[in-house]
Amino acid sequence: MTARAGLGQPRKRHDSESSTMDAVRLRRVNRWQAQDLSGKLTDLYVDSRETSPPEACRRLSRRRFLNRLTADIRRPGFALVIAETDRLVGCAFGFPVRGDGCLWLGVDAALSRGIGQLTAPGGVFAVTDILVRPHPRGAHVARRLQDRLLAGHQAKLGATLVDGADLPALAALRSWGWLDVGETWMPIGATLLRVLVLPVGERTTARLRGPAHDAWTRWPG
Repeated sequence: MTARAGLGQPRKRHDSESSTMDAVRLRRVNRWQAQDLSGKLTDLYVDSRETSPPEACRRLSRRRFLNRLTADIRRPGFALVIAETDRLVGCAFGFPVRGDGCLWLGVDAALSRGIGQLTAPGGVFAVTDILVRPHPRGAHVARRLQDRLLAGHQAKLGATLVDGADLPALAALRSWGWLDVGETWMPIGATLLRVLVLPVGERTTARLRGPAHDAWTRWPG
């Protein structure tokens, strides 16, 4: 997951920006529409950074994101929600975890800790990215995108990966109810990622309470 602008420190609020963000609309798009929007989504990915990287890094980031987006669009069950006003201001997308032994960046190993049947096929929905342009109300829009993305699926858990060094994003997601269940490594760049899950529905939340919940939120410390 790339938890971008809106999950960190807010920028100074301007009245014109605030009124525009108040009018944001959420809309689901299908995989064919997602393909048509891939260029704008890639621009959003770059623009969602609080600081502009050097041009060479910017081009590399664009290519990596576009490759990841293209691969996700091809996955069964891919879903995308966009936030827009008079332009694209945010998006969230992901896919159901297959649960057939095909690892999603090692997340299966962390999810297997005490979750049991919740990780059966269709039981987990992977939230790959939540992107929002920098704005004081970005966190609010990001959470709306998350909720809309997970709504309507049969999954009992949302799952995502966050750079372990991205403390603002981790703090924001934990404040929304996400539970830290472990860690994994991204093969490219040897980046340490935290594995987080979000129970969907009251029954799932109840099943995750107790010793297993305490162990997850403490491990590995």
